Amino acid sequence: MSLKFDPEFLEVLSTLPPNGPPPALHDIAARRRDFDAKFGALSTMLPDCLDVDQREFWVNTADGNKIKIIGFTKKGSATTKTSALLHFHAGGLILGSVDTFSKIVAMQVSVTGVPVYSVDYRLAPEHPGLTPVEDSYASLLWLRSQADSLNIDLNRIGVIGESAGGGLAAGVALMARDNKLSPPLAKQILIYPLLDDRTLTPNLAIEPMAIWSTEDNITAWTALLGHKAGTADVPIYCAPSRAPDLSGLPSAYIEVGQLDIFRDEDMRYAQRIAQANVSIEFHLYPGLPHAFEGIAPQIGASKRAVENRFRAISSF
Repeated sequence: MSLKFDPEFLEVLSTLPPNGPPPALHDIAARRRDFDAKFGALSTMLPDCLDVDQREFWVNTADGNKIKIIGFTKKGSATTKTSALLHFHAGGLILGSVDTFSKIVAMQVSVTGVPVYSVDYRLAPEHPGLTPVEDSYASLLWLRSQADSLNIDLNRIGVIGESAGGGLAAGVALMARDNKLSPPLAKQILIYPLLDDRTLTPNLAIEPMAIWSTEDNITAWTALLGHKAGTADVPIYCAPSRAPDLSGLPSAYIEVGQLDIFRDEDMRYAQRIAQANVSIEFHLYPGLPHAFEGIAPQIGASKRAVENRFRAISSF
């Protein structure tokens, strides 16, 4: 049987206005305009979480710059030390910001009560190569250094991200392992993560239904890596699927939709984590594309996915 949309998702999709023609290959400016317009409209529809405090921090990067982190904590949180998540936003490494996703992160904190520190890492192509993941790792070191003042248990720090942010979370987990960070990270939660720069050829069964297309993917990886994208000369921290050894990583949660172009790379990564005897929970959601829960949050599959994420967030 051929692949098709989940019936509930298709019903929602049919009510949305049609998209215009897609941006041309490598047209990052047009993608940024489209992204900002769509997420700006989405943000106006989301409620403000009045039970969540937001606090701005500035962190020194490895190359002497500063990046912003926003801390989200639930009001009236326990006075004992808690777990915490370091969050990396979606956007293909070329789009978005902490502010773009602030209402979504606040809603998560409101429900789970787990503090989140969301990183405004620098984007490609202005900041290519290792810069986004090095910004992300510097943010982890900062969070650890502030654990006492932020009431965080050093043994219960995890990383989380969606799409490109999921790839950054995976890259940070590899860096933390290779640098023998102690205590080690407690969890990595990878939501339809972008992991492999070699996903450059369309899967013709998926492409017509893809929300993030192969041309989007080529544009993103080329912005980050230039002519090295798809070649052997790519650091594992930029493209975690290239890591030869996944042993010693923190417990993982990975999910992806069946109609996502990241499906195969995410499934392979999950399998390799399991084969490395690292604890992992993996979900493949039939009939759903990239970022499905943002498009159709009220359908049954989206609700189940969010419940699974929240359970993972509260598990360590």
